[in-house]
Amino acid sequence: MAETKSKVLIIGVSGNLGFELAIASLKASHQTMGLVRQSAFADPKKLEKIRVLEDQGIHIVQGSLQDEDTLMSALKRVDVVICAVSSKEVLDQKHLISAIKRAGCIKRFIPSEFGSDPDKTRVSDLDYNFYSRKSEIRRLVEREGIPYTYISCNFYMSYLLPSLVQPGLTAPPRDKVTIFGDGTVKGVFMIERDVAAFSISTVSDPRTLNKVLYLRPPENTVSINELVDMWERKIGKKLNRNYISEEELLKKIHEAPYPENLQMVFILSAFVKGDQTYFEISSSNGVEGTELYPDIKYTTVSEYLETLV
Repeated sequence: MAETKSKVLIIGVSGNLGFELAIASLKASHQTMGLVRQSAFADPKKLEKIRVLEDQGIHIVQGSLQDEDTLMSALKRVDVVICAVSSKEVLDQKHLISAIKRAGCIKRFIPSEFGSDPDKTRVSDLDYNFYSRKSEIRRLVEREGIPYTYISCNFYMSYLLPSLVQPGLTAPPRDKVTIFGDGTVKGVFMIERDVAAFSISTVSDPRTLNKVLYLRPPENTVSINELVDMWERKIGKKLNRNYISEEELLKKIHEAPYPENLQMVFILSAFVKGDQTYFEISSSNGVEGTELYPDIKYTTVSEYLETLV
């Protein structure tokens, strides 16, 4: 299939995923622009990313989702918009959606989701509206008739996987490990660079128009038991497994303050309730990325764990 090159605006290119999206867009030969808040230029790490992107050929525009004039000027120069703002800023996309509607030239909008499918999760009484805010943005996009693709990549490998899904740890355990539930429920991990590559592949692909792109490769769809098995083989040692029931996990969630308890909420959602894998992907509104783009090479969970040994 001959790929049509697009003019892409990425909002939030100084963040981890936004930076990877910008690099992937350039590699795909799309004309790429990045919208960056003024405060990013005062952050040395973000400024370094901005400079790298400028050197690579990305046009950086200083502005924000609340800066209507700058936003409209940028939108009129592109046909694809990808938003990669943080979860705290999800509802700020309402300004962007309104501007996209007025601009009238956007052929594809990818809102800031990049996690579990917010319409499929079942922890609404515990997640402090983390997922409902994302669903709210989906419904607004659909009501406004804006062409979209939603990216459901589930967990980043940089989140939970370095600790082997152990709340509070920053490195994988080498003696004992906590297993939540019965340890057989599967979640999904993807590295940010690969999420970006799959996301950019959708921007001019009619097969992903008005659908959810799910990332659920078999090698990266794993239970906690399977993760521990994998880790034990790599370090050549058996770990002492302590199983925590759903009831015990819920008690810990209720006892811990917000936002410290969110990590446990996400563990409950993915690895006890199975919110990332309990449903079949329906061809009417979804596609699986590794099936759609089999030529994209991605980092597997096993490969990532190898770097932690």
